[in-house]
Amino acid sequence: MPIHVSAARRGGLATAALAVAALAGGCAAPPGGMQASGRIAVAGTASPSADLPSSLTGQRLDWSPCPAPSDKQGTTGEAPSRLPDGTRWECATLKAPVDYSKPEGKTLGIEMIKAKKARGKRSDGDRIGSLLFNFGGPGDSGVATLPNAAQDYEKLRGRYDLVSFDPRGVGRSKGVNCLGAEELDRYFAADWTPDTRREESGLLARQRQFAEGCEKRAGDLLPHLTTENTARDMDLMRQVLGDDRLHYFGVSYGTELGGVYAHLFPEKVGRAFFDGIVDPTTTPERGALSQAKGFELALGNYLESCASQQDCPVGDDPRKGRKRIEELLTRLDSDPLPTQDGRKLTEAQAANGIAQALYSKELWGSLTEGLTQAIDDKDGSILLFLADLLNGRNQNGSYSTLQSSLTAVSCADEKQRYSRASIAKLLPDFTEASPIFGPSSAWALSHCHDWPARGKSKTTDVEAKGSAPILLASTTGDPATPDAGARNMKRELGEDVGVLLTYEGEGHGAYGSTAGQGDGEDGGPGCVEKAVNGYLLDGRTPKDGTSCD
Repeated sequence: MPIHVSAARRGGLATAALAVAALAGGCAAPPGGMQASGRIAVAGTASPSADLPSSLTGQRLDWSPCPAPSDKQGTTGEAPSRLPDGTRWECATLKAPVDYSKPEGKTLGIEMIKAKKARGKRSDGDRIGSLLFNFGGPGDSGVATLPNAAQDYEKLRGRYDLVSFDPRGVGRSKGVNCLGAEELDRYFAADWTPDTRREESGLLARQRQFAEGCEKRAGDLLPHLTTENTARDMDLMRQVLGDDRLHYFGVSYGTELGGVYAHLFPEKVGRAFFDGIVDPTTTPERGALSQAKGFELALGNYLESCASQQDCPVGDDPRKGRKRIEELLTRLDSDPLPTQDGRKLTEAQAANGIAQALYSKELWGSLTEGLTQAIDDKDGSILLFLADLLNGRNQNGSYSTLQSSLTAVSCADEKQRYSRASIAKLLPDFTEASPIFGPSSAWALSHCHDWPARGKSKTTDVEAKGSAPILLASTTGDPATPDAGARNMKRELGEDVGVLLTYEGEGHGAYGSTAGQGDGEDGGPGCVEKAVNGYLLDGRTPKDGTSCD
């Protein structure tokens, strides 16, 4: 599968690091995590939420103990455990219009999760309201992700109820699965860097099959899986939760979703934080090219680090190390490696496994183990596990809705459709930007090939005149959302809206990374978390242009 990536789930990354260590010892891979991509959204002309019937705005949510997560949500196991202070996670289903231009018509259920504000010693003051999280994608299940990442947000629970949701078309909210598990195994293992006309035709045929599967399983819903509609769903949540303003924490694609919300409802924006920011000004081809460059930069940073350590599997020269990785991928194109679960590691899966590990410095050690295993032991198990993590494949062989949801939302949002000829013209620039990630990123532009629903717009409108300040965090070494996107988001939001905070470091997203550890003095570790918490908890807006390292 070509790289379609976005929000790094903190809980998923920690699990991944442990799981890869187990794989190196010969154990089976554990449940996969979730990653996806930033996409294009559009604000439209549907009826605003203020015009919704009282049967929707006045609905009472039936909060009850959460069930165990489903395969569709990208994780397995038991229901989320109580928090350390005994607070239990509660779940409910919100009714939202399928079509906001027909608010009295059909509805769909939006699955939500909540942990109430901390009490006693853990409380930092009076309750502000609900803090709504979106962890990215489009395609990441907030209902599954928030409990896994809750330790990162415990301070925020001092004044907020923590709330998240499965967006429409994701997880338990009518989540889209376009193909069966065995079909998806073949789809992700296939050749996404075609070398011949015949291979190009095969790639487009696979995209057509994927689109036909989506139409068969969710055809009537596909035109309504737009970012705009999800933003309207969030405003309905705000009203039903009883908040005058929406307090929001958006990661990766969640920043684009937040920007669209701010454009639609600027007067309803409360305290909002965007982390790992999607560029709202970019077209799909520019975004894909920027992402290829971002992963190339992150790979270079990894190779510099690896070269300084003993037993780096690709040697002590970063330039030669990149060449060794290219040679590995070339060999895999014709001769896939065996793995411990019986599947083969193909070129596409190895590239995606490498990309997954570049999301966070926490996984660089896992990448080293995976490359060592593949190069020295001729075993692709670790890289295949990392690819499964990116693709949303669960331990039991089922798939979450991650990649299907990502494609469905992207193709509902973006107007552009890319032909074989247009991609061929783009390939030289993509290959020059990144020989490893560029070609697959270019061919990823075919993801809406023969899509059954038309897209809405070419770029995003996030202009939010009159909005309260929105805190924006950018990471200089971010592979998936390069930091130039944060500056463009700040400009597009409008004067006196965006406040920029820069983390000089690695990985996708700043909050909850190594930047969020320690006491936060003198711009050192903890600087990002200190600034963000000060804003969300106490309303202290940091100085625009603040830098943390």
